Amino acid sequence: MPRRRSPIRRLALLAAGIVIGAALMSEVRGSADADGSAARVVIPPGASMRAAADSLAAHDIIGSTRLFRWYASFRGNARAIKPGTYLLPPGAGYATVLDALVNGKGIMTTVVIPEGFDLRDITPALAKALNVPEDSVRAAVTDTAWINQLAVPVPSLEGYLFPATYAFPEGTTAREAVNAMIERFLDAWKPEWDARLQALSITRHDALAMASIVEKEARKPEERPIISAVYWNRVKAGMLLQADPTVQYALPKHVGRVLYKDLEVESKYNTYKHTGLPPGPIASPGAASIEAALSPADVPYLFFVARADGSHQFTRTFEEHTRAIAQIRSAARATSPQSSR
Repeated sequence: MPRRRSPIRRLALLAAGIVIGAALMSEVRGSADADGSAARVVIPPGASMRAAADSLAAHDIIGSTRLFRWYASFRGNARAIKPGTYLLPPGAGYATVLDALVNGKGIMTTVVIPEGFDLRDITPALAKALNVPEDSVRAAVTDTAWINQLAVPVPSLEGYLFPATYAFPEGTTAREAVNAMIERFLDAWKPEWDARLQALSITRHDALAMASIVEKEARKPEERPIISAVYWNRVKAGMLLQADPTVQYALPKHVGRVLYKDLEVESKYNTYKHTGLPPGPIASPGAASIEAALSPADVPYLFFVARADGSHQFTRTFEEHTRAIAQIRSAARATSPQSSR
């Protein structure tokens, strides 16, 4: 025979229901932000309902952490929340918010696009994160609307998808993701960089092409402006850039090291065969490399060669360059395990 609740317990439950109901109504009616913008809330794995409620309150998603916890307990969902990064609108209401946390609705997908990634890297990364076909990403990065708006003289948006960490809500399309990445690029572009374009008599596309080469070549942050200067000096002198990363870009697939046979690849991006800048960027440069491309160091160097630690030896003449190569190779042989035999 079922147990009967006492009148006092029934009144207590009724009162709790009234309080929670009133709280729900106030949440629905009154606490949305003026601009209606959603907030990004991270619920880490193993987070308690108290921690989740504190985070929600800090982002103005809920008004009262205590009432929200009571409501979650009343619903029997206090321990059922799913971790993740959520995009939630302020004032959505306790029921909507709890439903999102319990069922994983509104979870964001995070994708990291590092500096130096090109479209061959970005395309599969975006497709996997968004759970869309790679062809849809390829279509988005060849969108003629953006290409025309940005005055891009090549058939893709290579170099314009800004490297950063992105969080996309479930259901984001490839085109929406690419739009967000281009918007991030436009936001990152500094007004003073336009003045530098005029001072150098180059276009933004030229700057990004140079910045992408600097991004791929530099291992030491402090060397970026010097590497930029070397390549700009070569452009001014009418010399071949002879930048290995452009050859790697021209090859059908990525290679870890450029071989002599690779230098024969027929492509306008092969700067061992064609003078001047390549037709466009060869990767997505970060802000530091863009800055370096627009503010090269005031140095007379025309050559550089990499040392074992990733730094470079910079020289002015081909004779100095040849000696630097010999010295670096000699030092490498002296420190290799075979040299002690």
